[in-house]
Amino acid sequence: MNTLTAGMPAPNFSLLDQDGNTVTLQDFKGKKVLFYFYPKAMTPGCTVQAQGLRDVKAELDDHNVVVLGVSIDPVKRLGKFIERDELNFTLLSDEDHAVADQFGVWGEKKFTLRNFS
Repeated sequence: MNTLTAGMPAPNFSLLDQDGNTVTLQDFKGKKVLFYFYPKAMTPGCTVQAQGLRDVKAELDDHNVVVLGVSIDPVKRLGKFIERDELNFTLLSDEDHAVADQFGVWGEKKFTLRNFS
C-alpha cells in the first residue's frame, strides 16, 4: 500500500461518476479538490459525512474547492445515494479499489476487535 503524505501530488485517476461519466484529476485543473474516501454509500457514518459536506458546499465553492467522494460502490448505488440524501457533489465508483490503493487508504481495518477489508 502506498502512503500519500502532505505536499505530495495526488495520483492521477480515471473513475466513473454517479451518472456513468468518466472523471479524471485533469478535469479539475486550477481548482482545489477535496477528495474523500468512504466505505459504503447509505451507511450511517457515510451518510452523516456526506450530508456534512453537502451542507457546507456553498462555502467550499467560495474557496474554489470541488468535492469528490469515492467508494467501492457501483455507479448505480452512487446515484441512489445522491438522490436519497440530496447530495450536491460528485461521487465516484472505485469498485476494484485501485484508486484507493494509489492514495494509500485501502487495507484491512479494525473496529471493535473485528477486521474488515
